[in-house]
Amino acid sequence: MNNQQRKWLFLIILSLVWGSSFILMKKALLGVTPIQLGALRMIFSALFLLMVGFKSLKKIKKKHWLYIVYTAIAGTFIPGFLFAFAIENIDSAIVSILNSFTPFNTLIIGALLFGFTFKKSQLLGIFIGLGGTLVLILKGAAVNPNQNYWFALLIIIASMGYALNANMIKKNLSDLDALAIVTGNFVLLLIPAIIVLACTDFFTEFKMDETGTSSLGYIIILSVVGTGIAKTIYNKLVQISTPIFSSSVTYLIPIVAIFWGFLDGESLQLVQVIGGLIILSGVYLVNKSK
Repeated sequence: MNNQQRKWLFLIILSLVWGSSFILMKKALLGVTPIQLGALRMIFSALFLLMVGFKSLKKIKKKHWLYIVYTAIAGTFIPGFLFAFAIENIDSAIVSILNSFTPFNTLIIGALLFGFTFKKSQLLGIFIGLGGTLVLILKGAAVNPNQNYWFALLIIIASMGYALNANMIKKNLSDLDALAIVTGNFVLLLIPAIIVLACTDFFTEFKMDETGTSSLGYIIILSVVGTGIAKTIYNKLVQISTPIFSSSVTYLIPIVAIFWGFLDGESLQLVQVIGGLIILSGVYLVNKSK
């Protein structure tokens, strides 16, 4: 299988895995807090990656470690908590659509920090996407007055972290094994995640009842499949394609996430669907112009 075929296979796998992660986070939050979810997900991911990728750490050279730190913070640590707080307050399907901002931010950060240039049609795509996001947030706030749509801003911030992560892997870590990158990320995050978890009431208040056990089960699936395995695949995808193409996985994620949200009783108004389509059309323009 050549790289052209592999990159499309990786894109499909990631869309299915990450598209399902939103409903898993929603279910996990029934038994833990957002901070506990973020910390536990990092701890379980780190333990899994140490088991399967410990030997790959030898491939990380001194020149790589600074960028491993940056990508760990921007691509995992901060987004892990932001997504948990967002999904606790707004529908998981909406969160998945807002996550489509990642290609926008990949382009913007690539231009500002990594020397890439804009084209007019790409800039147009960005403004179209911003318009769709505004429609989605305003209509969502009107349809679901019990949900705080200010939390949508957390997803925009998280997508900026993902964008920085993608650009940095492509420019500074392309010569490093994908498994080594993600294992290095989580080795660095293990202790901070344990400290964060210890600062909550998890060790004293968490109950291993049916809800608590189910939550831990969802978090383990998220950690092993949605984080450990998926991030390794994503890093490889960035290396064999481009940051913009890799971040375009967010085009497909909402399709899977909306399907799971529908099965879980979430609903989307027609105007919200239109807003989502506007966002995706803007993202398409940005990617098509690459």
